[in-house]
Amino acid sequence: MDLLQAIALGIVEGITEFLPVSSTGHLVLTANLLHLPQTAFVKTFEIAIQLGAILAIVAIYRKTLISNIEAWKRVLAAFIPTAIVGLFLYKFIKSVLIGNTAITLLALLVGGVALIVLELVYKEQKYHAESIEKIPLRKAVCIGLFQSLSVIPGVSRAAASIIGGLFMGAKRTVAVEFSFFLAIPTIFAATALDLKESNLQFSSNELFVALVGFVVSFFVALIAVRYFLKFIMRNNFIGFGIYRIMLAIIYYLLLLR
Repeated sequence: MDLLQAIALGIVEGITEFLPVSSTGHLVLTANLLHLPQTAFVKTFEIAIQLGAILAIVAIYRKTLISNIEAWKRVLAAFIPTAIVGLFLYKFIKSVLIGNTAITLLALLVGGVALIVLELVYKEQKYHAESIEKIPLRKAVCIGLFQSLSVIPGVSRAAASIIGGLFMGAKRTVAVEFSFFLAIPTIFAATALDLKESNLQFSSNELFVALVGFVVSFFVALIAVRYFLKFIMRNNFIGFGIYRIMLAIIYYLLLLR
């Protein structure tokens, strides 16, 4: 992987990490377009640059993250299911799921349909949770169960947790912000586990390339998060659902057939 490829992947990650379109899926498809083989380094790179995007959330919400203990209780409760699934299925996820284009495209397609169906049946009510701290702990755990599905590339961690939040009675913007916060322990843990398992057996050049992708994803995510929040206050998720379906179909017809 060269610097231009690292920058391209960093941009893709920064834009897609918090959108319900699957950043991992987009990284897999982009790597294929760039003719990057799914080596151990590329797979680790795709996980590590997600941490750059997550640090953008820490930067944007730093005051809330420091002071809101009740929100953290809900986030950590939701993190538990994903932590369990990720820990026990780590080797299967990295060896079989990550980098599998067919699984990624199928997950993108099914997830797109799910987003559209959600919008057709979801009606926001006055009694829905107006802040993260008002989400009951048991419902936070359920949101975490939804997020655990995102170990399948193409499902989208953001989409799974947002859908879970809406089904558990959170208002739209609350579900989105909860998804942002939940990404922090999830991606930190995923990155730490991957670095531990890989033992950092990469060259100095590979580590530099990873650092470049990390920095790029951080700054791109800073911009993307702010625009996404403004967008979702005025729009629904049907457009993202249609995009996922079209991406899966077009990619399959043009590049896999």
